[in-house]
Amino acid sequence: MFRQIDGLVPREDFISAMRRVAASVTVVTTDGPAGRAGATVSAFSSVSADPPTVLVCLHAQSRIAGFVQENKRFCVNVLPERSSDIADRFAGRHDGSVPDRFDGIEVFAPRGHAPVIDGATAFQCDLQQVVRSGSHLIVVGHVRDVLVSAAPPLAYRDGAYHRVVPHARAG
Repeated sequence: MFRQIDGLVPREDFISAMRRVAASVTVVTTDGPAGRAGATVSAFSSVSADPPTVLVCLHAQSRIAGFVQENKRFCVNVLPERSSDIADRFAGRHDGSVPDRFDGIEVFAPRGHAPVIDGATAFQCDLQQVVRSGSHLIVVGHVRDVLVSAAPPLAYRDGAYHRVVPHARAG
């Protein structure tokens, strides 16, 4: 049975349902005039292949959102399955003991691009559009370069990290 308050589902019901949705774990990075920043993000999607475009959703009041808007570029790093420690780091779980989230993380940054996390599938983007929706910004970027990793992605569902395991194909 569906419950609604003022035409919208109650917040708790929405959160409970969204916890059941699996998502790749990504770290959005940026570097430029505003400085370098990175944050773990689960809301990432392709938008179009013509032109190659992706989106990420960032909390409007977050440091990363401001830096991406000022730097006008970002990289979406789809983390490999053995990178839960990196996901935790960029989610801010260690900010009290490790003030620089990049400290000890293997990254490289081609000139004029945002940092790429070693082993990640990376989408280097130029900021194309920002749309406010509720507490978040929908950040749309044109993909200027990609780096494809052979490693399976790290997934997140119901408050825990998961491995993506393919089903056997019927014969």
